[in-house]
Amino acid sequence: MSKSPEIGSPAPDFTLPSIQLTDGEAVRSDRTLSAERGHPVVLAFYPGDDTTVCTKQLCSYSSGLEAFTDLGATVWGVSTQGLDSHESFARKYGLRMPLLADTGREAVAAYGIGLGGLVRRSVFIVDAEGVLRWKHVAAVGLTFRDIPTLTAQLAVLKS
Repeated sequence: MSKSPEIGSPAPDFTLPSIQLTDGEAVRSDRTLSAERGHPVVLAFYPGDDTTVCTKQLCSYSSGLEAFTDLGATVWGVSTQGLDSHESFARKYGLRMPLLADTGREAVAAYGIGLGGLVRRSVFIVDAEGVLRWKHVAAVGLTFRDIPTLTAQLAVLKS
């Protein structure tokens, strides 16, 4: 397993296919982290679509998406399932943020969050210049960082 990047270092760049529901339509596109410069990005890596804790986490972020966007941030959900799985998951729960498919595990490796065949539940906040400013990598993914915790970190970036 590679090491997770350090706070204050450039966030590892990646390009992954994504799906996002827009007015009920599933829009598929590639997303590149470095193309998001100019505003912060919250990368929420999660172990699997339609699993108990992942569903709670992503539904929470989706229903509270304005808390992130009010601070100028974008939220991406990232897991190793494919786009068809992501589309089904997004439709079932009305998820509003893009879900990225890291089927080749490139981003998982770059962020050092693989654990055997699993993905550790992790959240990384990347600032507008592409620098990693905050991270939480779960030892056991039974809980997740809530919106107030993440938005407090984003607010620090704005000040």
